[in-house]
Amino acid sequence: MGPLQGLRIIEFAGLGPAPFAAMLFADMGAEVLRLDRKGGRISGKAEVYLRGRKTVALDLKKPESVEATLTLLDRADALIEGFRPGVMERLGLGPEVCLSRNPKLVYGRMTGWGQTGPLAQAAGHDINYIALSGALHAVGPADQKPVPPLNLAGDFGGGALYLAFGMACALLEARNSGKGQVVDAAMTEGSASLMSVFYGMFASGIWCDERGVNLLDSGAHFYDTYETKDGKYVALGSLDPQFYRELRDKAGLSDSEFDAQMDRTAWPSLKEKVASAIKTKTRDEWDAIMLGSDVCYAPVLSLAEAPKHPHNMARGTFIEVDGVTQPAPAPRFSRTPPDVPHGPQPPDSEGALSAWGFSDAAIDALKNAGAI
Repeated sequence: MGPLQGLRIIEFAGLGPAPFAAMLFADMGAEVLRLDRKGGRISGKAEVYLRGRKTVALDLKKPESVEATLTLLDRADALIEGFRPGVMERLGLGPEVCLSRNPKLVYGRMTGWGQTGPLAQAAGHDINYIALSGALHAVGPADQKPVPPLNLAGDFGGGALYLAFGMACALLEARNSGKGQVVDAAMTEGSASLMSVFYGMFASGIWCDERGVNLLDSGAHFYDTYETKDGKYVALGSLDPQFYRELRDKAGLSDSEFDAQMDRTAWPSLKEKVASAIKTKTRDEWDAIMLGSDVCYAPVLSLAEAPKHPHNMARGTFIEVDGVTQPAPAPRFSRTPPDVPHGPQPPDSEGALSAWGFSDAAIDALKNAGAI
C-alpha cells in the first residue's frame, strides 16, 4: 500500500538526512533496498529512520559487489547517496556510469555544502550548514547567542525533505522524457530556501537582522512560550487581532497598554506582564481555559508527553513498532494510505537480492567471492 507502491530505490547506507529521505520514500510504499557495508553493526530497533526497508551487506571494495550494485541499479528507479563529493565516482558508481546503464535513473545526492563550490570537500554538520544560510543567526533570544533548532532545519528540513522533493520532481519528469538526472541537494541551500519568507520580510524592512526582536522569533509578547505555575510551558501564537482579543480575555490582560498590539517599543514590558499572568496557573489549568479556543494556544509537550495527548491519539500521529513509540508516516492519503512500516531489520542479503531478481547461482557466486 501507499502512493509510491511499485517505485524501486537503492539507498547507500549513511547517516542523518540521506537515510531519513529513504525512510520517507519507504513510508509511502516505495521498495527501498539499503546497501550497507559488509561487517557493519546491526541497526537497533530504536533507529526509527531506518524503518521500512531491507538491507544487503556488501563489500564494495570487491568488483563483484560493484557489479552486483550496478545490476540492482539497472532495475531501480532511483538512487540515494550521502557521501562527500567524489566518493561514489571512486567506487565506480558515479552518475556517468550508472546513467549510461540505466538512462531513466534518478540519482539523488545529499551533502551539506553541495557537489561543487569552495567548501564542497569540507567536513560539516547541520549547525555549520544552517550557519552559512543565515538560518542559525535568526534563532535565539534577544541579546544572546544563536540557538541550534535541533538538526531540523539542516539535516531533515533543508536536507532530507528537499532531497525527497527533488527526486520526486525528477521521477515525474523522467516518466515524460525517459531520461533520468542527478539531484544535487545541499543542506545549505535547502535551509536557505526554508528562510525565503524571512529574507523577503528583511528586504521589505519589516524584519530586523537581530534575534528575538521580531514578530515570530519570540520578540512579540503574543508569540512566545511562557512558564506556568508548575514549571511547565505553554505556547501562544495570538498573532491575528481576533486571536489577540481572545488571549487578552482569557488571560485577563485588561491593561490598556495591551491595546497597541503592534507597538514594538512596548513588547518587552508586555512580555513581562504576560509572563506574570501565565505564571499564576498550572499548565493543566491553562489547558482547561485556552486549549481548543481561538487563542492559538498549545501546551509545550515533551517527547514522553506528546504521544499521549488526546489529539495525537485520536489522529494516530504516533505508532508503536517493535515496542518503540515513533511518529507515523505523514502526510495522510484518502485512497492509498501506506501500511504501518516494519522496524529496522538485520541484513538479509540473499533474500533481498532474490527479491530483486538475482538467481540462486548469482547469489552463490557473490557469497563465494566474499562480496556479500
